[in-house]
Amino acid sequence: MLSYQYTARNPATGQQVKATVEADSEAAAAKLISGQGLVPIDIKLDGPGGANLLKALNNRVKAKDRVLFSRQLSTLINAGLPLLQALRSVNSQTVSKPLRIVLNQIISDVEGGSTLSGSMGKHPRVFNQVYVSLIAAGETSGTLDQALERLAVQQEKDADLNSKIRGAMMYPIVVLVVMIGVVGFMVVKVLPQVKTLYQGLPGATLPLVTRVLLAVSDFTIHFWWVVVVALGLIAFFMTRWARTGPGKEVIDKFKMKSWPVGKLFMKMYMARFARTGSTLVASGVPLLQMLNITAAAVNNVHIQRSIQKAIEKVKGGKSLADSIENDSNFLPLVPNMLRIGEQSGAIEQMMSKVADYYEKEVDNEVANISSIIEPVMMVILGVVAFIIVAAILLPIYGLAGNSNFTGG
Repeated sequence: MLSYQYTARNPATGQQVKATVEADSEAAAAKLISGQGLVPIDIKLDGPGGANLLKALNNRVKAKDRVLFSRQLSTLINAGLPLLQALRSVNSQTVSKPLRIVLNQIISDVEGGSTLSGSMGKHPRVFNQVYVSLIAAGETSGTLDQALERLAVQQEKDADLNSKIRGAMMYPIVVLVVMIGVVGFMVVKVLPQVKTLYQGLPGATLPLVTRVLLAVSDFTIHFWWVVVVALGLIAFFMTRWARTGPGKEVIDKFKMKSWPVGKLFMKMYMARFARTGSTLVASGVPLLQMLNITAAAVNNVHIQRSIQKAIEKVKGGKSLADSIENDSNFLPLVPNMLRIGEQSGAIEQMMSKVADYYEKEVDNEVANISSIIEPVMMVILGVVAFIIVAAILLPIYGLAGNSNFTGG
């Protein structure tokens, strides 16, 4: 992939546009420029652009950019614009560089005869399976604009859930980082001065807690590079392990069962399952396909395994509600509401209500966790502060006691 600098004219305004584009060849670059509704005047090779392109693609497309794209494309298609013209119009207004690169490739594919869903399916890091399946269902039923609008709503809900989870986790992380910084400063800068006071005093013995912290201090000061390398290696291997099957199983189980975040994550998973399922069913996606897509969208290997088991039971003739009723990975309200939806023929509406309920419950859990974590973190911070203060003051009191005893 090469980077090209180009000068083009906008036929609508007559103005000249100067920018860069990434393409495999000059001809491909000209095609991309023309696809934006511009007339190429001059195209020059800007040197190898693979690194720049890789950097741009590595910058993930933000959820808000994807939501904006979905809404804009839905509005233009609903207004009667042909798909290619709507794509070019949205692309010209897109600010996100990674998304523009992907849209240029999608436009080229659609021009070559590919379906929109097929073109989007080539970019799984930007358009996941849920997105592609909804687009495919919309293309088949002739309701692409409605599918895009549902996608925008679903993505906004999902992004809101993720934001609340991050918000709940942010406070303890900040407190932990501050605590580590303060402890590090006290151990490296303050405690060595206490050791200096005791040097040269015959018979003076430091308390055990001070000796332990001073040993940590000496090691950190003289072998700081070992600490940095060790922490780096631990972080690297933990990250690698977390991406493996066993690692994901442990982490996902921890999210579901640990106190106090277990209830929060379980309700988030139920909301995600119900919201994704409702959106897919509303777009006409068959039940079994909906379950397969939702299993991946939930992003928890244990719930995914439960959904796969439910799929086999549904294939055998069971209802979805009966298939997940006694599964500990699903909260009781989910099968109960699904049963009502299956009996009344309104499974889409029931799943939407389940999603609404659990999204509100996530708000409540976030508030509860905040009220629980704050005093717990204060207690931990107090204990750490007590240990540090004891390590500093006990030797000083001991030194003062020895001085008084000697003076007497």
